[in-house]
Amino acid sequence: MEIKEHKEGNIIILEPNGRLDTNTSDEFEAKLVGLTDEEELRLVIDLIHVDYISSAGLRVLLMAAKKLKIMNGSIVLCSMSNHIKEVFDIAGFTPIFSIEHSRDKAIESLR
Repeated sequence: MEIKEHKEGNIIILEPNGRLDTNTSDEFEAKLVGLTDEEELRLVIDLIHVDYISSAGLRVLLMAAKKLKIMNGSIVLCSMSNHIKEVFDIAGFTPIFSIEHSRDKAIESLR
C-alpha cells in the first residue's frame, strides 16, 4: 500500500491507495501511530483511492480516533466511495467519525 502524505498548515493529510485490509493495516497503523507520537493532532484521511476496507482497516482508524480524542486532536475522513461508506454504515462506524465529501471540506472542518 502506498500512503501519500501532505501537510497544509498544522493539518496532516494522508492518502492511502489500494486495499486497507489485514495485509496492509499494520503499515497504515504504524504511519498513524508515528504521527500521533509526533503530536500531529489534526489528521485528514482521504479515502479517494481506497477500494476496499476490512475490519482490520476499520480497527486502525478507530484506534487513531480514540488516541487523538485523548490528546484533544481530531481526525476527519473524506472522499469515501459509496461502497466504503456502506462498510462504515454496516459496521456502525459512521456516527463515530467526522466524514466529509471532499478533502477541502475536511480541511475546512479542522480549522
